[in-house]
Amino acid sequence: MEDFVLSYVVTGLAFWSTAFLVMRTLMPKRSYEFCNRAVSTMHAVTAVCMACLSVEDWSCPVCPLNAPSSQRQMKSLAVTLSYMIYDAGCCHLNGDVRLDNTVHHLVSIVGIGAGLAYQRCGTEMMACMFITEISSPLLHLREMLKEMGIKDTDLNLLVDILFAATFSVARMVGGPYLTYVTLTTDYPILIKATAAGLQLVSAYWFLRILRMVRYKLGKKKPAAKVDGK
Repeated sequence: MEDFVLSYVVTGLAFWSTAFLVMRTLMPKRSYEFCNRAVSTMHAVTAVCMACLSVEDWSCPVCPLNAPSSQRQMKSLAVTLSYMIYDAGCCHLNGDVRLDNTVHHLVSIVGIGAGLAYQRCGTEMMACMFITEISSPLLHLREMLKEMGIKDTDLNLLVDILFAATFSVARMVGGPYLTYVTLTTDYPILIKATAAGLQLVSAYWFLRILRMVRYKLGKKKPAAKVDGK
């Protein structure tokens, strides 16, 4: 592994941790989770931008496959690895030890670490970063709106629907395609295992999101009937 990768991970870990402490200072009345989601939103936007900037040819965004990682790709992955380590620790300190969340962090850290160690599959991993983070700002926004008291409103419903749509397209259309490419190409077994693991977690979250949307729309229909009366 290149020396600059470790430097980026350590610096990134310090940056995300400091950003969280700043959020806690600036928003003392907001919860621990709210401040962490603010930092997570910062990372999600950064990750999507880095993924887009790493594309060499927009006529084929996921090219070349199974190629040596560029320095830009490795730096971007190191930044996200530092965030995943920060977020795993932050969630643990807050008592959030849900199995799905823990598996998500573990698979992400191992997968990114493997990609950086092998110095291969940079294109595929940047595509994965885009797919997994594109819906994250909406995910965090919907939870932050709830804490701000904006719940069961048209705005809240709109954010829920946009999040569900973005997540579904990214994780259940782009995700399976990328997983298929990874599993059917000559990649290291650890890369294949993490790709499959991330897709399984995405499928589980997708089912939960479908139930959420069904519940939200079910709540909205009776309210519309009452208003009509």
